Amino acid sequence: MKYLLLVFFPLFSVAQDDVDWLVSPIEEKAEILVSKNNIILRNGLLSRTINVAKNVSTTSFKNLRTGDEFIRSLRPEARIEIDGETYNIGGLYGQKEHGYFLEDWLSGLSASQKDFQYVTYTIDDLSIPFPTKNTNWTSSENLPSGKELTLFFDAPKSELKNIKVAIHYAIYDGVPLISKWLTLENVGERSVKIDQVVSEILATVEEESAVVGTPEQMKTPQKLYIENNFAYNNAMKYRLSDQATHWKVDSSYTSQVNYALQTPCVAEVYPDLGVGINLKPKETYTSIRSYELLHDNYDKERQGLAIRKMYRTIAPWTNQNPIFMHLISTDDKKVREVIDQCAETGYEMVILSFGSGLNMEDASDKNIAKFKKLADYAHSKGIKLGGYSLFSSRSIDDENDVIDPVTGLPNTGAFFGHAPCLASEWGLNYLKSIKKFIVETGFDLLEHDGPYPGDVCASTTHPGHKGLEDSQWEQMKLQKELYQFLNARGVYINSPDWYFLDGSHKIALGYREVNFSLSREQQKILNRQNIYDGTWEKTPSMGWGFVPLTKYQGGGPEAVLEPLAEHLTDYKQLMMQYYGAGIQACYRGPRLYDTEETKQVVKETITWYKNYREILNSDIIHLRRADGRDWDGIMHVNSQLAQKGLVMLYNPLPRAIEKNINLPLYYTGLVDNAKVKLNGGEATFHALNRDYSIDYKVTIPAQAYVWLVIE
Repeated sequence: MKYLLLVFFPLFSVAQDDVDWLVSPIEEKAEILVSKNNIILRNGLLSRTINVAKNVSTTSFKNLRTGDEFIRSLRPEARIEIDGETYNIGGLYGQKEHGYFLEDWLSGLSASQKDFQYVTYTIDDLSIPFPTKNTNWTSSENLPSGKELTLFFDAPKSELKNIKVAIHYAIYDGVPLISKWLTLENVGERSVKIDQVVSEILATVEEESAVVGTPEQMKTPQKLYIENNFAYNNAMKYRLSDQATHWKVDSSYTSQVNYALQTPCVAEVYPDLGVGINLKPKETYTSIRSYELLHDNYDKERQGLAIRKMYRTIAPWTNQNPIFMHLISTDDKKVREVIDQCAETGYEMVILSFGSGLNMEDASDKNIAKFKKLADYAHSKGIKLGGYSLFSSRSIDDENDVIDPVTGLPNTGAFFGHAPCLASEWGLNYLKSIKKFIVETGFDLLEHDGPYPGDVCASTTHPGHKGLEDSQWEQMKLQKELYQFLNARGVYINSPDWYFLDGSHKIALGYREVNFSLSREQQKILNRQNIYDGTWEKTPSMGWGFVPLTKYQGGGPEAVLEPLAEHLTDYKQLMMQYYGAGIQACYRGPRLYDTEETKQVVKETITWYKNYREILNSDIIHLRRADGRDWDGIMHVNSQLAQKGLVMLYNPLPRAIEKNINLPLYYTGLVDNAKVKLNGGEATFHALNRDYSIDYKVTIPAQAYVWLVIE
């Protein structure tokens, strides 16, 4: 039976000499054009037009490749609440039809003197949100390039004259992406209460029209993808972690199809709980930062590739991907032995795992001295050393745990059931201890379990926040500062929450931990499902998997790999599944090998991975999800490499299977012919079909795998 897997091409008209930005870099650079009435940000892929004639309002947000326009109605650029009063930043009023907007209507619109008024602008080269340092293997360490626009505003009344408001826009080279954020500077002599900040307001074209339907039932725009750096909750998926992007209805849009005017078609970015801080004299507040990506069609793979390209661009630290294992001991002799094993097999980092006995909260001279010696030994062998620390999912005491605003009691309303407040005295000391420990030991990694997950706290005695209303904002800020501090020092961060845009490097791929107590046969299938499902919007380097070398979450001998020499086939396939996907797994146990034969298997696998490391860390095209009934597989693609693709194909069945598999090669950049090598052997030549695919006949051995290199 022939399996036909068709690639989805861009479903829009593109000139023959135009480059698909998801296949090859485009030459056109970001620019900001200024005229008497408009400022236009554009980069060949999108444009955003901001009218400044009377006051500021975005009049167009357009995908230049498809012609899709996303603005149907004009809104203020932002909104703030200060000392209990709400003010718009910019804004034009008088639009009568809100189903679409025409430039001819601008002359009939007016500004309001109650709003913050546009004064001037500056244009600069793109800045980076915080310093970053690369110290690990990476597929790319290039910082993003582009342009940055800042608009400055004056307050509408004298009482606010000391609050200087600026709205910032960043446009990137090579990606249909704009970033936006807002800053408030207090240049006066008294503190000002910042209650809430809405940093983005877009009245967009609706995704669908329905006569009846609630906002929760109706689709939000699927070609406008918005991320922000206010995301958490351990979902391991951005859409479910986003805490600040809100899709609203528009009651002024009276010509919409929905009779109850319930179509979700206004995007606003703000924290639910509000900001709630006192902005002191000479201080500057920086809002949530949103990233707005324009998709060019509805294909799931193409949209995922666009999001992955966005991350590779704006968060280049996520391209780092060191090879690590998880050691379950802190015994000096055992740590040195495993460091030696890593050096001998090609591993690059040892992580002192949960349950190992490591306590980074202990910043005593004795504890730091012990682990500095181990870090120094690791560095002498060319190996990096890091470790695990738990913040959330634990109780400290009534004075330091988060206080439930409903009951007024500690340890009852936390996201994980119980947790300390990061802004409590204990929490602040925890942050100091972690920084001191890592700096003075020379540790290279923090595996941070349960980082701040968004808990609110009603305490009025914690030194890091005043009360409930500022508790979330202040804790979030403390968490961000820790990761940015570590990232700037080159410390790698594994963190099971969505802090990528503030410095973390890797998150869990997405798995159920108790599944690692199942049999190895089950684990192999489930792991491949996790890999398939966890790489639609994450690059291979952004996720980690798990391989229990010893007992974990229960299970018997059928679940673990120790003794390793007795389970070499399973050990190698589990490694190949993860390394073949470009994903580092937590190989958690007391050692990497137990015999010379085991050592050679580990060494050969790591050597294979390093030989193909660039293509294996490239983006994944999803071929067929594992179901245990037939073959499954993935394909890496990168048009910029000599190796344009690498395919991993698996056979879970107890017999060999022969398949004619259609491989979609559009994103490899190949046009006419492909050269395919099976398991590194002799090349065969294949002419591409009209849909840029090839049909490849392959035999996959029983309960095993094959790999193909495409050039």
